[in-house]
Amino acid sequence: MMLGLSLATLRHRMAAFVGAFVALFCAAAMVCGCGTLLVTGLTSTVRPERYAAAPIVVSGDRNVHAIEKQGNGKTKEKTKPIADHSWVPADLADRIKALPSVRAVATEVTFPVLLPGGRSSESWGHGWESAPLAGLTLAAGREPSAPDEVVIDAATAARAHLSLGATTPARTASGTLAVRVVGVTAQGFGSQAAVFFAPDRARQLAGHDGLVSAIGVFPAAPSAAADVRALLAAAPTASGAPTVPAAVVSTGDDRGTVEFTDAANAQVRLISMGAVLGGTSLLVALLVVVGTFGLSIQQRQREIAVLRAVGATGRQVRKMIGGEALVVGLVAGALGAVAGLPLGGWLHERFVALDVIPANLPVVLSPFPVLVAAAATLLSGWAAARISARRATAIKPVEALGEAELKPARPSWGRIGFGVLATAGAGVLTELLTVLHTDAASTPVCFNAVLLWCTALALLGPVVVRGATAVLGLPLRVSRVGGYLAAHNLRAGAHRLSSVVTPLTLLIAMACTILFTATTVDHAAGAQRQRGNVADFVVGPRVPATAATEVAAVPGVRTVTRVLHTTVRDGLAERSVQAVTPEHLADTLDLGVTVGDLGRLADGTAAAADGLGYRLGQHVHLTLADGTPADVTVVALYSRGLGFGDLVLAHGPVAAHVDVPLDDELLVRGDGLTRPALAAALHADPGLGVLTSAAAEGSQTQVSTQIGYVMLGLIVAFVAIAVLNTLAMSIADRRREFTALKLTGATRRQIRRMLGWETVTSVAIATAFGLAVAFAVLTTYAEGITRGTAGIAMPGSRLAAILVGTVVLAAVGTWLPAGSALRGLRRPA
Repeated sequence: MMLGLSLATLRHRMAAFVGAFVALFCAAAMVCGCGTLLVTGLTSTVRPERYAAAPIVVSGDRNVHAIEKQGNGKTKEKTKPIADHSWVPADLADRIKALPSVRAVATEVTFPVLLPGGRSSESWGHGWESAPLAGLTLAAGREPSAPDEVVIDAATAARAHLSLGATTPARTASGTLAVRVVGVTAQGFGSQAAVFFAPDRARQLAGHDGLVSAIGVFPAAPSAAADVRALLAAAPTASGAPTVPAAVVSTGDDRGTVEFTDAANAQVRLISMGAVLGGTSLLVALLVVVGTFGLSIQQRQREIAVLRAVGATGRQVRKMIGGEALVVGLVAGALGAVAGLPLGGWLHERFVALDVIPANLPVVLSPFPVLVAAAATLLSGWAAARISARRATAIKPVEALGEAELKPARPSWGRIGFGVLATAGAGVLTELLTVLHTDAASTPVCFNAVLLWCTALALLGPVVVRGATAVLGLPLRVSRVGGYLAAHNLRAGAHRLSSVVTPLTLLIAMACTILFTATTVDHAAGAQRQRGNVADFVVGPRVPATAATEVAAVPGVRTVTRVLHTTVRDGLAERSVQAVTPEHLADTLDLGVTVGDLGRLADGTAAAADGLGYRLGQHVHLTLADGTPADVTVVALYSRGLGFGDLVLAHGPVAAHVDVPLDDELLVRGDGLTRPALAAALHADPGLGVLTSAAAEGSQTQVSTQIGYVMLGLIVAFVAIAVLNTLAMSIADRRREFTALKLTGATRRQIRRMLGWETVTSVAIATAFGLAVAFAVLTTYAEGITRGTAGIAMPGSRLAAILVGTVVLAAVGTWLPAGSALRGLRRPA
């Protein structure tokens, strides 16, 4: 019976459910879009390009392995990926080729080669002997044979505007070379640039004597992969051979992970972003949906009171409202979840465009996120409706009629109790941020703290808003008609005002949190770099070794410090590393040493940032970027870790074990130096720039925050829709009030002024609450992430943009529905 009544109510009061439908639709779309990212990270694979024609690829193990003890006495092996390619002995190719099940093998070496006009990253040099791995053929020209001859892939030729016979500079780790294009392949690569040299020249430029980055195996029998694995398991390590990770066999989609070193990390990033963004979106959606249904129930109190008065029990009314929510949630959730698939595809495209994930990690459009989003939306809508209807259906029938006209003077004690608990929980999470020192740990807590504060406001809103309007009511009375009416309406309609203030507060608090967590970290890191970089000039980026020699030869140059950034593993923990040439380091860098002596930095030693658990004299076992083990001794601890990384190591041992040994920058110190003199020394290396130390620090603080902007755009767009939705519902419910005011002599202009004052008041209250939440969370976030060395960095222009956007949104959400409600007022509805 109540289901039939629910359907009848929906049919005859369709407009009353539009707000709930919009909120649920947007919630389902957001959850499905974020779920698509999560599923893509879990199930998608990176397609191989250079290894596409080789069924089997042998390479070094790109994972760090560790055995962790479980609480029940059991052990579990955990793995984490290293940063770069892992190399294997070149003579392994001959042993694999000797297997009866193997038809042929092809080896590859990999090293960075940058061409003018070409790709700024993922641009690699190889020997032409590796062309069979991709099945490359020549569209024009011939194979390279001389040291200065190269073959380039078709896509790179088009991008760099190079044709057969062209001569171009090519920047490598050992220096900038003049090369001549003697061939162009018929095929091109979409995710990388490939420059092929003669085999001997390629191995010389790669700089890994006796090693290759991969071995492609072409089988003669189906058992080839198993035979190669058996060979690797049985083969002893040759005496005197370089220390390298064990060789592993990859087939199928696993070849893409070997080829693209960041593939595993990209999948982890997608999983992390999908989970964090999806979880935050779901919590935001729950808060907004509950508020929307709460406002809808308030607007229907007369209808509910009549049903109670004619004999309907509270349980029956709750069933009716729950049935309405199920129907609305089913339709909105299904449509929104389907709409979330293209949203997930758009998010994937944005992250590809921002180089967060590789282009050849395709999006996975699975039905799983659709089903989860639809189910979550359905349950959320039903729960929100039942919770919102509880008070309206719990009171006695006679009291219901009176309360339908006189809104409850205060929230129920249960609601107040949950509000107090939410406030306490928000305070605990906010304080917890002071002891979290990594972005991965702080970010989820930061967003959850904001949401919990806003949840507490939603629960305690009528009480808090009534107090705020009591204070703001005094200046409102300066306007004798509009302000006077607004002051009385706001006091009488505290529940309605609370439903408007909550999403506005959430909008301001969330926007400030997403934007200013990034600027806070960037500002603190930039300040540390600015104080710590005491060089006169900075040369970069992607500096070859010959450029460092040329700069050192400039008259007046006293110290040239080569700086290379990479990551290593300490156990399974990833550490950011700054590799520097130790000689005269104090001339160019001041890391803020707290313990020890940075002058002792040399091969086999390290300096570590404070707060990471390292001790002076501690022996640390690291895994370098290519999987090579390294043991170092901590000789100093420093305070400027946010600006200069977790560890500082000697340049030589690190540069020999990274894919791109081009220095990120040169720090130059001397007497009487000028920029033109340094620039003249770099004439053979086009693309290198010379900056003063201050200018270089300003450019380096532009840390990529695009991921945060995508999150901000998605969440703020949803909250903005919720704000418009709530304001429209709130104004539409006041048509009777506007009619009564007009019949008592108020003009439309006076009513508009009243609405204007109400809008100003709601925005002022939301701004105060939103900024209070943001300041509280950001203060403790800055305390934890910067270890108390810096405060909040809140650029005034961005804060003004947030506040102006909120005002514009509130104005649009008020005046559009108000114009419709004020047109054609004749008599009470």
